[in-house]
Amino acid sequence: MNEQITAAGALAEKLIAETKKVILGAENALRLLVTALLADGHVLLEDLPGTGKTTLVKGIAAAAGLDMRRVQGTPDLMPQDITGFDMLDIAPDGSRTMAFREGPVFAQILLADEINRMAPRTQAGLLECMAERQVTSGGNCYPLPKPFFVIATQNPIEMQGTFPLAEAQLDRFLMRLSLGTPSPETEREILSGRQLADPLETLSAVTDADAVLAAQQAVRTVTFSPDVLEYITALTAAARAHKKLRYGLSTRAALALMRAAQAYAVVAGRDFLLPDDVKAVFPAVCTHRLHVSGGLMQEQNAADAVIAELLAQTPVKK
Repeated sequence: MNEQITAAGALAEKLIAETKKVILGAENALRLLVTALLADGHVLLEDLPGTGKTTLVKGIAAAAGLDMRRVQGTPDLMPQDITGFDMLDIAPDGSRTMAFREGPVFAQILLADEINRMAPRTQAGLLECMAERQVTSGGNCYPLPKPFFVIATQNPIEMQGTFPLAEAQLDRFLMRLSLGTPSPETEREILSGRQLADPLETLSAVTDADAVLAAQQAVRTVTFSPDVLEYITALTAAARAHKKLRYGLSTRAALALMRAAQAYAVVAGRDFLLPDDVKAVFPAVCTHRLHVSGGLMQEQNAADAVIAELLAQTPVKK
């Protein structure tokens, strides 16, 4: 195994170990979040209020040593409130020029809280940032920091005053994750751990931006056999042909699946891809990209059931 992959795997484990101090009972979601960071993708955290979404984001930012900013989604939020805007700048000598004022998106980690409360035009402004890693204002393009990691949250059951994410917006998220509900034992541990102080205050940076960027480059060097590549394309083809789906997975989804699986292999300490890596990330990468048809649309776990069927019915070459 080359040194870059080894270093990237060690970085991932340090991030997970440090962030676990503030987020208990959600190790799989945490591992997948770190996987998404190494894969240079964005994450949609979809869960009920109070489950630890914001704490998780603050924890991963502190552990990674990355600059984080937060935007609260509201219907009156304008695109310029996130991206920034041009304003008239008057110099002491009276000369006037237009100067760009950076918005909160100019951060290495952006927490877009309650993204579905943002109006469609504001969501569209964020879409350029996620897809192109830049902001366009006044005819000029301004590159965003590297790494650039968007973590958006939304409440899956609240509909009043919300705007459903457009398909193009959803497709820009590498993964959709949920923290779930902790067990009674874990919840007791959370309560006792916060009796005297906030665990976030105890976190320290275990890496930095340069190391994260190097890990992202290392992920791309993970090798895979033709059989694994065929397995990925077989899964996407099966989704397109599934009778319960209105339409299946795009080529972008297949690319996302490959990159996420590569990153998952690195987190597991390997420099080669296994079918099990693909299976591990498939639900998080693909569930929000599938659209079930007919009456199944009303079933909360319909997409999850289809995911399980696709994994069960798509064979792996041996």
